[in-house]
Amino acid sequence: METTRELYWNIGHGATVLLPMYLFTFAALGFLIRSCLQRLSIYRQGKPLNRTDQRTVRIGELAKNVLLQSRVLLVNGPGYAHGLFFWSFVLLFIGTCFVAGQADFTDLLFGYRFLNGEFYKYFSMVLDLAGLVALAMLLGLLVRRYLVRPAGLETTFDDAIMHGLLCSIIITGFVIEGARMAVTELPNNMGLAFWSPVGLLFAKALVGTGEHTLRALHQILWWLHFFLVIGFICSIPFTKFRHIFTTAANYFFVDLGPKGALVSLDMEGDAESFGAAQLKDLTWKDIFDTDACTKCKRCQDRCPAYHTEKPLSPMKVINQLGEVACANPEASLIETVGKDALWSCTTCRACQEICPASIEQVNKIVDMRRNLVLMEGDFPGSEVMTAMSNTEVNGNPFGMAFATRGDWAEGLPVTRLADDAGVDILYFVGCYASFDKRNIKVATSFIKLCESAGIKVGILGKEEKCCGEPMRKMGNEYLYQTMAAENIETIKSYGIKKIVTACPHCFNTLSKDYRDLGLEVETEHYTTFLDRLMKESRLKIKADSFDCTYHDSCYIGRYNDIYREPRALLAAAGGTVREMDRCESESFCCGAGGGRIMAEEKLGSRISESRAKMAAATGSDLLVSNCPFCLTMFEDGIKGAELEGTLVPRDIAEILLERVAT
Repeated sequence: METTRELYWNIGHGATVLLPMYLFTFAALGFLIRSCLQRLSIYRQGKPLNRTDQRTVRIGELAKNVLLQSRVLLVNGPGYAHGLFFWSFVLLFIGTCFVAGQADFTDLLFGYRFLNGEFYKYFSMVLDLAGLVALAMLLGLLVRRYLVRPAGLETTFDDAIMHGLLCSIIITGFVIEGARMAVTELPNNMGLAFWSPVGLLFAKALVGTGEHTLRALHQILWWLHFFLVIGFICSIPFTKFRHIFTTAANYFFVDLGPKGALVSLDMEGDAESFGAAQLKDLTWKDIFDTDACTKCKRCQDRCPAYHTEKPLSPMKVINQLGEVACANPEASLIETVGKDALWSCTTCRACQEICPASIEQVNKIVDMRRNLVLMEGDFPGSEVMTAMSNTEVNGNPFGMAFATRGDWAEGLPVTRLADDAGVDILYFVGCYASFDKRNIKVATSFIKLCESAGIKVGILGKEEKCCGEPMRKMGNEYLYQTMAAENIETIKSYGIKKIVTACPHCFNTLSKDYRDLGLEVETEHYTTFLDRLMKESRLKIKADSFDCTYHDSCYIGRYNDIYREPRALLAAAGGTVREMDRCESESFCCGAGGGRIMAEEKLGSRISESRAKMAAATGSDLLVSNCPFCLTMFEDGIKGAELEGTLVPRDIAEILLERVAT
């Protein structure tokens, strides 16, 4: 009886087939490389962008996310199924290379066999189990996509090709192994057969079949298996299989700049247009993103606009841009995506935070908004135009006289910098805390907390302008830069060393976006500032038990990863937080981001009402936030959801002030 390796060689790797086999393999690899290189012409339609700096960091991101599947595993269920399939398939690929290396090279040329003894036994066991896990995970994903398909999960012909090829490759591999074992290991070498348990099952199923038939079956299936692999290689550039390369590359091309920061436009240059109207106005990375997308719908599942029946799906936006890139580069991006879809975005960044392929959706949407606003003067509603005009004239979207901006602070222990610039911190108040009665209470609470901690606070008063963030996210880069330039000049004139703000939008803008325009002053959100004061025993809070649920503002949470400090402040005050289903990095937006604070919500249901219902579902009667936009939206959302008397929105600063130790 022939040994395992002798039979394998005789019917699979005879000298008469070795040359054509490798010719086919190299031809397929050449076709793959050529086809991938041809796609480079698609990416080159975009503008240049440097994404190859800090290569050590980028290689680390690539290794972590490919080898460990870190971003894929952010979602349980399908994430772990994909991860297990990936690791199993990698083991199968490595094992196949080992077998081919021995059979076609070391054994053939030198008579040296490294797959023997105890190592071969464990090698066989690992490969068998890897194949079994890969097949099980693949079938599970197939059932999810075709039989119990979640709402919004689209199935394409690509999916049929992918599942069909991969299942066929794995199953034929097991049948080949079973046919070989039925001849060489049953019943004479059961000790070795034990180490290939899945192959043994197939071998037992084939017992009773004549040896000649088994040899023919082995040879036919071996070649079928081989050409299925060749088909897999050749299909990569033309199907979603290409994400094997593009998603991995996207980890290397990840944005290493400040999280969520936008690129500042040169408004004084000689550019003929601003924003993105056609494919050529996007960067090559924007176009490359469309090839990295796997249509997993994670972004869509977490999009507050999509959740509230608005015509926006981040996944569809990326796919629509990809279709334009391949089929009609001259097409209008805005008409392709749709204005209502573009205006529905709250720039909450939930799509980017969860994307397993590191796709950047928000900047693409903002770029198209920029073209609408700067080149066409198009806004989502007259109320937005009014808010923009008010900001141009009075420095705030409410149209309130700029001279009254500091009136809220009358009688409070706060200094106007025009009178005395010798302060510990500049409190950048923001528009809502300056003019909105509800948020003035929050600003007052913060000032009194600082007084208790012995902090001398200064404000700009009438010299402060809107930070410009809502206007910028709505697409009006010109107005944003105008406001920013005035604020930066004023802040620099007083030699300020530290800024604290209670508005996450102001915080994110001053700490990141203003740096592009020359502001290098340390900026902090009031939650981290107060948390540090408590740790230093400068601010003393006495605990008084209460129950609440806490809303993670998008611009504090996802944009700046501040999750611990607000909860620490609530805990110090005696609070027990009942977390909502959508919390921390998965938090649901209040609906005010992306400049939507200035716009009426006319499509679908109100995002703020959905979030209020999520808060009420926790059973708590207190909804805590640390953002003036969120607080404002929750006041309206609770009314709209008919939860008045059941749920009360409050800011952390208000809760802390009630518990200051005297």
